[in-house]
This record gives sequence, structure tokens and C-alpha cells, in this order.
Amino acid sequence: MLLVRGGWTGKILRVDLTKRKYVQEPLDAKMAVDFLGGRGFAVKILWDELSRGVDPLSPDNLLVMATGPLTGLPIPSSGKIQVAAKSPLTGGYGDGNIGTKAAVQLKKAGYDVLVVRGRAEKPSIIKIEDDSVEIMETDLWGRDTWETQDELERKYGKNAGILLIGPAGERLVKFAVVMSEKGRSGGRPGIGAVMGSKNLKAVVIKGSKEIPVADKKAVEALGAEGYKEVKSSKSYDLWIRQGTMVAFQWCQENSTLPTMNFSEGIFDYAENLNGDAMEKYYKIGQKGCPNCNMPCGNLNKIKEGPYKDDVVEIDYENIGMLGPNLGIGNMNYVLSLNLLADKMGMDTISLGGTLAFVTEAYQRGLIGEDQIGLKPEWGNGEKYLRMAEMIARREGFGDLMAEGSLSLAKRIGKGAEKFAIQVKGLEVSAYECHTLHGMALAYGTSPIGAHHKDAWFISIEITEGRDIINKEKVEKLITMQRRRSFFENATTCRLPWVEVGFNLDWYPKFLRAATGLDFTWDDLYQISDRTYALIRAFWVREFGEKWGRHMDYPPEKWFTEPYTKGPYAGRKLDRDKYDQMLSWYYELRGWDERGIPRKSTLAKLGLDYVAVELEKVVKLSE
Repeated sequence: MLLVRGGWTGKILRVDLTKRKYVQEPLDAKMAVDFLGGRGFAVKILWDELSRGVDPLSPDNLLVMATGPLTGLPIPSSGKIQVAAKSPLTGGYGDGNIGTKAAVQLKKAGYDVLVVRGRAEKPSIIKIEDDSVEIMETDLWGRDTWETQDELERKYGKNAGILLIGPAGERLVKFAVVMSEKGRSGGRPGIGAVMGSKNLKAVVIKGSKEIPVADKKAVEALGAEGYKEVKSSKSYDLWIRQGTMVAFQWCQENSTLPTMNFSEGIFDYAENLNGDAMEKYYKIGQKGCPNCNMPCGNLNKIKEGPYKDDVVEIDYENIGMLGPNLGIGNMNYVLSLNLLADKMGMDTISLGGTLAFVTEAYQRGLIGEDQIGLKPEWGNGEKYLRMAEMIARREGFGDLMAEGSLSLAKRIGKGAEKFAIQVKGLEVSAYECHTLHGMALAYGTSPIGAHHKDAWFISIEITEGRDIINKEKVEKLITMQRRRSFFENATTCRLPWVEVGFNLDWYPKFLRAATGLDFTWDDLYQISDRTYALIRAFWVREFGEKWGRHMDYPPEKWFTEPYTKGPYAGRKLDRDKYDQMLSWYYELRGWDERGIPRKSTLAKLGLDYVAVELEKVVKLSE
């Protein structure tokens, strides 16, 4: 039996809301070494403990909150926690990470993972304080995330780690997220709805223990040096000023800015919304995660409209999806939509994608004003605020929009699915891919649906040539996915590496100091591959014979509706080229032409038990 020496606390906390009981159990050291933490722990637990076909919104689904061996340590940007469950939006594996005090506090309370099952009889919170765990009824049900955060901080202190949901999660909006600290969110595939289905309003965590490490002096020394390297980056000053908003103007210049439901790659009013405009007119401060010295949260003050003088935390994805993708050129309305989504506990990306889909469906005559309850118009911020409120409260047509764009498109029929910009049911985040086969493939093969965090491949593709179609490009994409998967497992933030060039060689050193174990990048790639294969197996187990390579295709619109504006007018994706890249991807991953891991691949990754289970629903290739 392997011994956990440090980095991991060595304990899992399990809470059963139905039985109102909890139990602490040891972390399997083999699982720690094989999956590292975070996403790896989450998918391993969900694979092992969920039966095929479980209703994501039933008490039988599991809510997993997992840290990793680097979480909470005094190293750059280590304040992350993974939230995961079977997704009510996609029907497959779903997760997301949040930068929050809750990540550090869970480790200090002595736990690597919190697993919640069942359903409380009445709205409740879970309070964890070291070895003490309480399930308590709450009167905060119905309150927005701002009010709930304030009340819980008043009661338990500002240093308490708090994970919570808003009214959207309570009403089971399929893209409700888990929120923290007034603007931090995670779990795009509806993890907030899973919390709501369990009558769980919040988890409050306070820890007083020291996080165990193998070599405390080495952790502190390496961390101090790492922080210095982050601040010495040439791009650090611009990052501090604009954060991820530097991407806005870059996307506009490269025709990859999502505009009017991903119809175009440039926006006529981009100068009103870009990082320079934010910095000059709206930004009043910034906010970061625990242990971070390159904060990415831009605090912006709304200057007009129904939320005048309110402050909201933003990043590029929010502005891209709620601005140009809805045709809105007034930053105040974009900020207001972001604030409304955060207070209600809705994912801003899926909100922007769903509102844009409804607008295009209306314009194409697929649905009428009498069905929606109003006439959606590109650029009309007031109407989009009203539609967002309808979704959060499941009011009228909002009840259908709350199911997400794919579900709504299927209900509308008439070919509406062609204009739902999603993969596997998850709306595409803010990068337009009419000319980018590699980034489209990154979206197509992302393990949770169309999300950029697993392979922000767009920069490499544009720098090296967007027209290049070869196996080498696919190899680079997989390398990018492997590296990003490491951060989801570790669990720590990828932005020091991605945005300011923090050297990847630091991370094996951090792991050795924390755990006492020597991990090479080859080892970490193997863990990433194991995690990806198990996530893929989870999806295949759920969909069975319905699974096929079509599940890894980007939106149909990118193949059929070319740009009409900008330097790439007339361009669209080529289906044959995409198909070739997808086949190369499967080959390099050791998956068959359906996108299912081969028996030999599963064996190589130590997942023989997964093959046995999968064979019950599909025939595996050798």
C-alpha cells in the first residue's frame, strides 16, 4: 500500500443529505498517484459510484468537490477547487474549477475531496469546520448569490470558504453554476443545478490545520522564487491592467470574435468593449484567487441603466459572449447582463449562447414573438436583460431557454439545431472558428463539451498558420490538452503558464516538494491521458450505441454559413479537412474511428476495469 506523505491530506469527506449523515474515509493512495487530484479524482469517483442512466437531477447523482496536491500551498495561483457531477445540461461528465477561499479551507480542514449524495428534505447548508460537519436548514433559499455570500460571511466570518448557488440553481436551470465570492464561478455544465436538486444552498468551510507537505522549506523556497518569476514577465504589467480582456482586441484583429451567434468574426463596435475601453472608462479595481499574484478579475463599475453604480467582476469570455455575440456595443448593458447572471448563478457563456440562438431562430422565422413573449433584437440590452431574468426564474419561454440551446433547438425543430452553437450540449465559449480547424477540433474533443480551458489552441494555430492541415498540428493540440489537463488535476491555475510564460518545469519541482514523489512530465502526461480516457469512457457508457464521431463535431453553422465580413469573408470550415484531423486525433489518442478508447489503450493506461464495464454497452476495438 502506497503512503500519502504530503500534498494530499489523505482523507475524503462524504455527506449524505438524505440520511443527514457523514463519514470520513482514507484517500486511496493509488488513486492519488494515478489521478493526482481535482478532475482526476472527480471522474474516478463518478465512474466507480454512479450507475449508467442516473438522472443528473436525482438524489442518486453525486456532487464532487475536489482539490489536488498543489491546492492551497504558497505557490503561484494555487487557490482552485474542482466541482463536478454528471451534467444535467449534456448528460455526460461535467466539471469546472473555481478560484476561491473554499479550495484552501477544504485542505486546511483536512480533506482532499468532498462527495455529496442524496437530497435534503428542506433547503440546507453543509458547514465543515475541521472534523466537525453539520447539515443545517437555511432560510437563504431564494436569495441571490450576493445576499447569500454577505449573510454567510456575516455569520461565519470573511475567511470562511463559501460555495453557493443562486435562484437559477434552485430552479434547476441547466447551465446554473456554483458561485463564490461575488463573481467567482465554476461548473458550466449545470453543476449549480445539481446542488439545487439536492436542496443544497451552500457549503461553508473553515479549516485550522496545516496542509501536509513532504518538505515545507522546499515548498516555501520554490514558491517564493516562482512568485518572483511571475512578476518578472514582460507581459505582467499589461496582464495586471487588463487580465484576459487583452484577448478581446486580439480576437477582433484576427477575425475570431464571436458576433451575432457566431455568424461573423469581427464586430463593428468592438472599440467600445475592448480591454482599452474597460481600462479607461469602467475598471475600478481587480480581484484574484488565494495565493495569486497575477489577479485576473477586473472589477468594473456600471455607469448607466438598471444596475447603475453596481460593480461586477469580468473577464474576456463574459464580454465576448454577452457583447458582440448579442450585437451589444454598449458596455453598460454587457456589464449588467454579467452582473445579473452572477447574482442569479448562471453561466455567462451559455447564457450568451442561448440568447443569441433564440435571436437567430426568431430572425429565421423558426419561432415567433408570441412564443417568446417579446421580440429579440441584436444589440437591445434591455430586452436581453428581460430574457435573462425569464431564464433565471423559468418564467414563460424562459422555462425552455433554461434547458440550454441544444434542447431548445430540438424542441423547435425545423432545422434549428444547425444554429445552436454547441458541442455535446455545452455552448461554445468565446472563440469564433470559421477559419480555425484546429481550435474547432479543440472544442469538438473537449472532455466536457465546447470549452476553451482544455485547449486554448487558437494562438498557436493563428501564429503558425490557420490554413495548415496536418498530423503535426493535431499532435500539438493533444500536447496542449495534456498540459491543461494537468492543471485541472493538480488543482491549480493555468494562467501563469499561459499568459505570462511561467516555466512548466516548476511544476514537477512543486510536486516533489509537496508529495515527496518524483513526477516527470511524461508521468503527468500519462495521468492526463488516463483522465481523458476515463472521461471519454463515462460519456460512452451513458450514450451507448448512440455514441459516434458525430459527438465530436463542432457546430454545423461553421461548415455551412461562411463569413460575410472582414478579411476572411467567404470562408468556412471544410468538413473533409476537419474529418481528417479528427481521425488523426483518434489515432494519436489510441481511440477507434468512433472516438472510443481501444482495449489496448485502456490496458496501457491501467484502465482494464473500464474496458470490462464498457463492453456491456458497446463493442470495443482491440
